[in-house]
Amino acid sequence: MNVRKFYASTTREALKQVRDALGVDAIILSNRQVVGGIEIMAVADRDVDSLAAAGVPPPPRSPKLQAQPEPARAASPERKKQASAPAPVAGQEAPLTDGVIKDIIKEIKFLRGMVEGQLAGFAWGDLQRRDPAKVEILRTLLAVGLSPTLSRQLLDRLPADSDFNKGLRWVKAALTHNLRVAGTEDAVVDQGGIYALVGPTGVGKTTTVAKLAARCTLKHGASKVVMLTTDSYRIGAHEQLRIYGKILGVPVYAIKDESDLQLTLSDLRHKHLVLIDTVGMSQRDRRVAEQIEMLSGNGRKVRRLLLLSATSQGDTLDEVVRTYETGAFPDSEMAGCILTKIDEAVSVGNVLDVIIRHRLMLHFVTNGQRVPEDMHLPNAHYLIDRAFKMAQAQTPFSLQEAEYPLVMAEGYAPAEPVREAVRG
Repeated sequence: MNVRKFYASTTREALKQVRDALGVDAIILSNRQVVGGIEIMAVADRDVDSLAAAGVPPPPRSPKLQAQPEPARAASPERKKQASAPAPVAGQEAPLTDGVIKDIIKEIKFLRGMVEGQLAGFAWGDLQRRDPAKVEILRTLLAVGLSPTLSRQLLDRLPADSDFNKGLRWVKAALTHNLRVAGTEDAVVDQGGIYALVGPTGVGKTTTVAKLAARCTLKHGASKVVMLTTDSYRIGAHEQLRIYGKILGVPVYAIKDESDLQLTLSDLRHKHLVLIDTVGMSQRDRRVAEQIEMLSGNGRKVRRLLLLSATSQGDTLDEVVRTYETGAFPDSEMAGCILTKIDEAVSVGNVLDVIIRHRLMLHFVTNGQRVPEDMHLPNAHYLIDRAFKMAQAQTPFSLQEAEYPLVMAEGYAPAEPVREAVRG
């Protein structure tokens, strides 16, 4: 293995040298303080493969144990593999087995994790000494529920010489600026068109369809609105939407397949607003692509509104957005998102983080089951302010002082911008 040493005045500079020279997958073997700074020993991840070609002397075996035959028994595949290997010759190095190689690699990765955790602690301590206000802002952002990725972007662009209060005001202004919300006019209801509400199960698609239909009915009349449903999986899903339609005086049609959708949309071309209630399914379900393809193959522009539940975890929401915002079908575009269940969420920071990083347009916010009272146009200032106020409560999931370095362990170097997420 080609082990290299790196010297720098600070830990961050040394880690940057390692990344530039050996790549992001470099394995750190040791680090220590030397006169004038930090010394790090590291090796490229690809050089670990050279261990497979290396050899070690065979372990000594007792002659008495060699003379005693083992009891006859069925040989496992691993024993057969070992038996088929040629016996080592005296004075010749024996090749490493796959099991030994895996153990070595596992041990190196374990040591790498330990060293990275220690280096993160050093970097955290260094940051506390150099800029304590920035550390306090970072604690606040993580407590709000923002991801370390977005938090690093905000800190990297924080104006110099900012104290805690001034810096926090800048952060809130930046988040508010980057949270794209629909204007004072109701874009969906006023512009009209064909909208399909998509998303995982349980996010409130059927109820939201009824709320949108009610808003449009109040503004343009029931004759201008129609509701469609493709949900034939859930028991009573069609009947639930039909009850809403009967109350509002809006027709409801059940769609079986793509051809049925095409014919129905052709007959409804004079309607101002067509709302499609789709089947809820996991973001990992292969049928998601089929669903988007069905919405795209009818020759008419179908805009998709993605429903995001404020009660979901940040990683789950991020995966949902990546799955549903696919651009493979030009006839079906992602028009934006609707934030649901904020009345059930303890924190809204994680879902706002996902909306900001993916540059989604937020059209509505829902906070209950009432139709149409519990649907509102979003207010960016209110949502950001609410996220920070809710972060003040201590929960079992709140980080302690010693745990912040571990959360920020990956990537103390400036984070790469995510779709121009932060514009100061």
